[in-house]
Amino acid sequence: MNPIDRILHKAVSGGRIDVEECITLFESDQIEKMGHAANQIMLKWHPEPITTFVIGRNINYTNICDVYCRFCAFYRPPGSAEGYVLPDETIFQKIQETLDVGGTEILMQGGTNPNLPFSYYTNLLREIKKRFTITMHSFSPAEIMKMKDVSDGLPLEEIVRQLHEAGLDSLPGGGAEILDDRTRRKISKLKGSWRDWMNVMQTAHKLGMHTTGTMVIGFGESMEERALHLLRIRDAQDDVTLQGLSTPGFLAFIPWTFQPDNTNMKVEKATPEEYLKTLAISRIMLDNIPNFQSSWVTMGPEIGKLTLRYGCNDFGSTMIEENVVSAAGTTHKVNIGSTLKLIREAGKIPAQRNTKYEILRVFDDENATVDKDFVMQN
Repeated sequence: MNPIDRILHKAVSGGRIDVEECITLFESDQIEKMGHAANQIMLKWHPEPITTFVIGRNINYTNICDVYCRFCAFYRPPGSAEGYVLPDETIFQKIQETLDVGGTEILMQGGTNPNLPFSYYTNLLREIKKRFTITMHSFSPAEIMKMKDVSDGLPLEEIVRQLHEAGLDSLPGGGAEILDDRTRRKISKLKGSWRDWMNVMQTAHKLGMHTTGTMVIGFGESMEERALHLLRIRDAQDDVTLQGLSTPGFLAFIPWTFQPDNTNMKVEKATPEEYLKTLAISRIMLDNIPNFQSSWVTMGPEIGKLTLRYGCNDFGSTMIEENVVSAAGTTHKVNIGSTLKLIREAGKIPAQRNTKYEILRVFDDENATVDKDFVMQN
């Protein structure tokens, strides 16, 4: 049996692959074999032919940021005439529009704005929860570390606790990029170490919140760094079980590719094949994370359909609004109706879920659609 077949057989049989085996997979071009193995592992978690999606909206509440990531085309430095902070009423209007089309999730993210006090975030969350019943799946670890910086000395655990009490339900995995400091120093010196990112996530887990994990490939990172990234996520997920925490920890994992257009980094864009391989390897390596999300925003709907054969059980968010990836020149507009169509074309039954991956509605009738389609507006 050749090394790739041996590793894949081990994983499909329930064995756990190590870093060296993970690197071997990344160095291989046997993508279809890996996709098949990843799909078998996915079916152990999700035997029904259902692919879920969530109706959600990205709200980029500010674009002012002081970490100056080389790979970001969205941010504006403090003092820029193009910098903004959305008025609360605008945020409320966007949330109401989301609810009006059956949305259940708000992914609120922005830059690390040094001009906003910590009270801005807690007050905003309270005002949102007063007005709306909606899940706030918001703020990346980098934003939370900035809140800590401006909070007059509050420890990280207290920051996350106060956000949770004010109405923050769960944390998205933005800002992970590559969880290895060599690459992080190269692409974003001021964003913090991989350990900073993980500390925020593990603090959220400790306080009973669930999170998602992400990985962005295509910065020129080594295959070893990709494998270490996955190992660090897996180890942190193991800790949730070892500590007996009342949270699923990382409920989902989402890899995608760096989009270099309009950024200060000139690298060759990762191919769709590299993305699908990374997706499959992630499902194979991360044997303790139940859900894997397709990244159609960066890869497009056709690759999005293929992901459902490479380990994904979820089509992500309908993304009513998305500005960060769009700023890098990549926007694949998908409305709710075409989400249903794409999932059906991939041979699956679409189902709307909430942020906890609880199914709200199964669209098992070929003609079933949501009441209204709401196309992304940028």
